[in-house]
This record gives sequence, C-alpha cells and structure tokens, in this order.
Amino acid sequence: MRYDNATPDEVKKAQAPHNLYISGVFAFNLLMTPAILGMKIGMIGLLIPLFFSSLMIGYIYLRSKKTAAWFVEAHWKLAFLRARLLLLGYAISGTLIFIAWLITLTMNDHNMRHILWTALTRVAVVPTVIMVLVTAVMEFSSFAQASKREVPDNIAAKFPPPAA
Repeated sequence: MRYDNATPDEVKKAQAPHNLYISGVFAFNLLMTPAILGMKIGMIGLLIPLFFSSLMIGYIYLRSKKTAAWFVEAHWKLAFLRARLLLLGYAISGTLIFIAWLITLTMNDHNMRHILWTALTRVAVVPTVIMVLVTAVMEFSSFAQASKREVPDNIAAKFPPPAA
C-alpha cells in the first residue's frame, strides 16, 4: 500500500528500524559468530551473539509499541515481524543442538563423541544462518519500501492507516 501522506522526516524515521535490524544481524550473527567459533570458546560462546541479537530484538519490540506517526509505526512493526522469524531460526537451531547433545550422550568413545558433537552442532546452526540471510534480504526490501512510502498490505490490514 502506498502512503503518500508521509513526510521526508517520517520516511527517514521509517527506515531506521530496517537499518538497525540489518546492522545488528550483520554485526552479531555474520561477524561475531564465526569469530567466536574461531576463538574456540565452545558452544557456550554461541550464546554471546544470541544475547546481543535478543537485546536488539527486544529494543525493536519495545519501540514498535511506542506511538508515532502511522507510517513510522508500521515499519517498526514490520521490522519486529522479521525479528520473530529470526527468533524462529534460533529456536530451531537450539532444538537441533539439544538433540545433538542427547545423541552424543549415548556415545561411549570420547573421540567419536567429540567428532559427532562438532558435526551435528555445525549442521544445527544452519537454520539460524538461513534465517539471518532471508530476513536481511527482506529488511533490505523493506528499507526500499520505506523510501518509496510503501507499507506491505498485511501490515496495513492489521494496523490500518488513519483516515485522511
């Protein structure tokens, strides 16, 4: 839906949640996670990017509840919907890591346990990586929508614009 009543200042403010999300995802997930894996902190080190991503998502959530111009609010709500997809990726990865842990508990050989744990946890992280990339592309698209003064129809249906 095109919303022509948005001022240039509102357009800039509507782009802010998408900038925040994209910056956070790249900093916390695409840069920090491989660095932590490279430092060999262990699986507990993967909680660091999760913590910072959760802070970012929490801020987007809280900000999406504030009252502002309709166009700006709609884009904050859209950014939070995308953040929920990332949380889904985290949940799937967490479940797969838990299953990997249960499987490795059954192994008697320590070396085989270590090899299997390493292989399964690397595979378990894939859903989060996929969601990071998918939501980043979606957020780039939303940034462009904000600059064109557009709001997705599903957001406009759930959160109707004010009467002109």
